[in-house]
Amino acid sequence: MTITIPEFGVWYSHLKLTHIALVIASGGLFTLRGALVLAGHGWAMARHWRLLSYGIDTLLLIAGVTLWVQLSLNPMSSTWLGAKLLLLVLYVVLGSLALKRARTPMARLGSYIAALMVYALMGSVAHSHHPLGFLQPWLMHVD
Repeated sequence: MTITIPEFGVWYSHLKLTHIALVIASGGLFTLRGALVLAGHGWAMARHWRLLSYGIDTLLLIAGVTLWVQLSLNPMSSTWLGAKLLLLVLYVVLGSLALKRARTPMARLGSYIAALMVYALMGSVAHSHHPLGFLQPWLMHVD
């Protein structure tokens, strides 16, 4: 018995839509949990919510890396992808500070807002395939 795997083009659109859905689910869950933590609801850090977040983020990473590999992208030559990966690291650090590591409520709030801004920038970088994303019109303005 021979197993054949369909060509990448056949399932690319499904994988891309899955990746986008996971991005929205991950960001939505972070937004909700962060708001609840800031409001003093400790249950937002309960084990089942953390495991759900880890599961979504793991699937998101798998989908993203699969797209990256199948499209033969290189973050060193695809500057938008390199920027997105750097922003991802910053988002994870800020999210960790917002949810549990920042020592003061103001530091948590600042980290939360900054993480949401980085999340939005990351999405715009992915959408525009430009390393500046939605910042491009302001930072690249030429008279």
